[in-house]
Amino acid sequence: MSWRSAVLVTGFVLAALNLRPAIAGVSPLLDEIMKDVGLSPAGGGGVTTVMVVCLGVFGPVTPLLARRFGLDRTLLAGLLVIAAGVTLRGLDGAPVLYLGSALAATAIAVMNVSMPAVVKEHFPTRVNLMTGVYVAAVVAGATLASGLVVPIEHATGYGWRGVSALLAVPALLAALLWLPQALRKQSGAQNGPRPFGVVLRSPVTWSVTALMGLQSLTFYVMLAWLPTIFLEAGLPADQAGYLLSLTNLVQVGTSLAIPVLAGRRASQVPYVVGAGVLTVLGYLGMLLAPTAAPWLWMIVLGIGQGASFALALLIIALRPADPATVTALSAVAQSVGYAIAAVGPLLFGFLREVSGGWTVPLLAGLGVLVVQIAAGWFAGRPATLGKANLWGDSGC
Repeated sequence: MSWRSAVLVTGFVLAALNLRPAIAGVSPLLDEIMKDVGLSPAGGGGVTTVMVVCLGVFGPVTPLLARRFGLDRTLLAGLLVIAAGVTLRGLDGAPVLYLGSALAATAIAVMNVSMPAVVKEHFPTRVNLMTGVYVAAVVAGATLASGLVVPIEHATGYGWRGVSALLAVPALLAALLWLPQALRKQSGAQNGPRPFGVVLRSPVTWSVTALMGLQSLTFYVMLAWLPTIFLEAGLPADQAGYLLSLTNLVQVGTSLAIPVLAGRRASQVPYVVGAGVLTVLGYLGMLLAPTAAPWLWMIVLGIGQGASFALALLIIALRPADPATVTALSAVAQSVGYAIAAVGPLLFGFLREVSGGWTVPLLAGLGVLVVQIAAGWFAGRPATLGKANLWGDSGC
């Protein structure tokens, strides 16, 4: 590997590592943030809500930015805005807390949409491998942030504000390594056909969007409520937290391996369906026997959810014929997908409240997973989205 290639790959991986810490690093510090800033529980929850809303709202601006400035410069700007956002929210007062969180999440939304197109542009012959690397880095970034922010706070004595500002360091390091790409001539910043019309008219888009949204919904439901489910089933609080960490760790390895395997085939249907079935088994384990073999359920769930997320992003990168169309498809799928996902934890909590237990919410989750598997069956079929074939190939 040449020096230039090494810098490209390293910068790409570091950029991916920065896509979740600004979000995942909030919840472990939320009690401290609420007490320090003077927020109610609703106000504290609003920090994460603002970020998730920004993920859905601002993704569609990415194709416009990429068209005007190029993918690489758009990605560089995203890293710099993340650094600014996490630093700003550590300043005094609730307004800057929300504003900084919104800035960081807006940058993450733009980068979320950009990354599949970056894979297509810079690694056209290794889309499956680099998608796996990208997704594994995203999951690893979330896992590291959620697990390390409190130990780092205790080790440094900086408090939550200092720890938040420290999250700017990996973003700035990634920006430094990505700078050589941004200084080159940008192939995305040019005039040409606008791919949104093609994307919005294709049924491929809506099956991929449904897969992205529904797998995100079932993931965020577990992220929000999994420890509580085990806690109310009778497990100790520390064990319930470890189980969430376990399922996240399993997703790192799964996210790296599955795109490499699935990308070798024209059809990803068997992998998408298999991932959905494994997620169903994880949900069933929590529904029927949460305390009998919780570690097993979390391993199965982690494999299923990690594979589902990786496959959704792999399909986004594979189906379009060119990077511009990848960006457009990614914008639609991820923006609508995160809007769908944002409903999940709220709906799950509402069903828990009105039913008095977790049986009804988990059954509702299983119903969503059935629809997810059906959407994945359509999304996983071989097709080409772009000028060459608007409607795709309906073969399986």
